[in-house]
Amino acid sequence: MNEHTIKIAILDMYNGEPNQGMRCIIDIVNRFNNIVSFKIFDVRRKSELPKVKDFDIYISTGGPGNPLEGDGIWDTGYYAFIDELVAWNNENEIKKHVLFICHSFQMACKHFGLAEITKRNDTSFGVMTVHKTKEGNHDPLLEGLDDPFYAVDSRDYQVVQPHLNVFADKGAKIISLEKIRDHVQFERAIMAVRFTKYFVGTQFHPEADPLSFIANLKKAETREKIINMKGRKKFRNMLEDLLDEEKIYKTNETLIPNFLRMAINDLMKTRKMLSN
Repeated sequence: MNEHTIKIAILDMYNGEPNQGMRCIIDIVNRFNNIVSFKIFDVRRKSELPKVKDFDIYISTGGPGNPLEGDGIWDTGYYAFIDELVAWNNENEIKKHVLFICHSFQMACKHFGLAEITKRNDTSFGVMTVHKTKEGNHDPLLEGLDDPFYAVDSRDYQVVQPHLNVFADKGAKIISLEKIRDHVQFERAIMAVRFTKYFVGTQFHPEADPLSFIANLKKAETREKIINMKGRKKFRNMLEDLLDEEKIYKTNETLIPNFLRMAINDLMKTRKMLSN
């Protein structure tokens, strides 16, 4: 790799639990391997965090557990690291770009004081429709996706009750929301936020591909858990959604690649400008 290679840090938030998410993220990043390199940091098990100056793009993964809890070591370090990234972008012309996914997204929303994090009445798991907001219709992260679009969702917690005054103060935007559920009186969860021009996050799993989900469903324990939780009809519908090329395939092929292309183009443009 030469000195002009764009360096990506993948912040592993899975806490050592087996998952398909990391494979999916690496697969997407490798689509850009002619211009990027990457390194993985085990945040929760080993309290590993990169030096801000050493990387250009950061992808912070999903993970298990309560986003409001930590051990006082890795979580404190993680929040301090987010603050370092903010400070860097305030002080330097070449910006750091960050994508927060699921667990990381919830932690970022908490850290920036944008909304409340609550436990759901039941687990959200499977393929769901995600609706763009007015701002989301113009956000480049979601460009190329329909409204609504389809995404893999897997969470016991949710981001709700946005503090709109804080959003306004920080210039943050809600860019997608959970589907409207007319038959139940629950709040719509926030599904994606544009924190800043350079920081963005999703509650759902944009990295997920049908292969990873189906691999998970091949486990008898997982399959029975979903059927018991959602019923056989919804389980069959989920399988059909996974095989539809206009649903999860499309989100996997679109969202993180959008993020990476935007980040790479911005970095290359700024580097070129500063070198002239």
